[in-house]
Amino acid sequence: MKRWWIIVLLILPMQLFAQQDSVFFKKPDANKAVWLGVIFPGAGQIYNKSYWKLPIVYGAFMGCGYAISWTSNRHTNFKMAYLDLYNDIQAGTVSEDPSKSYIAVIPDGYDLERVGGQDTWMNTLKNQQNIYRRYRDYSILATVIVYALSLIDAYVDAQLFDYDISPDLTLNVEPQIYYDLQQQQKSAEIKLAIQF
Repeated sequence: MKRWWIIVLLILPMQLFAQQDSVFFKKPDANKAVWLGVIFPGAGQIYNKSYWKLPIVYGAFMGCGYAISWTSNRHTNFKMAYLDLYNDIQAGTVSEDPSKSYIAVIPDGYDLERVGGQDTWMNTLKNQQNIYRRYRDYSILATVIVYALSLIDAYVDAQLFDYDISPDLTLNVEPQIYYDLQQQQKSAEIKLAIQF
């Protein structure tokens, strides 16, 4: 007899909590979700209680941030190497000193002669500088796209919060015969109907 009361005392609070949760759970406002996401990325997903999306949102932002940082550093290194080589060519002081920035970016096992000489290496540095500037710009564009997608996701998630996803989807395929009274012709058709 005592065990019966223990089970009732354990189940009753869960039932009351479940009823209270369903009564006070309201649909999130889509505009508020977007504005929270504008102020702080990922806040729209938190407001919609879509916590599982946060690692995706922040992972995408961290990946884009890393890409921007890495490509910016590479762009800066090649830009400094190009400018230093240009200045040393103008002054006639080109050397194989490893502390020179244009020597530091040469791949391991190569020297200035093996990469094609001063003029070829200067063109290579200019091309690498342009390539990494383009990659940096693509990374910034990707960050803007991730930001926009997080806002769109917060809006759509709030709008579809109470959308009923029922497992009862049926597809009816029915043949139909139509008779056209004006042209005195019969035609056969197949009708597809999806019921939600």
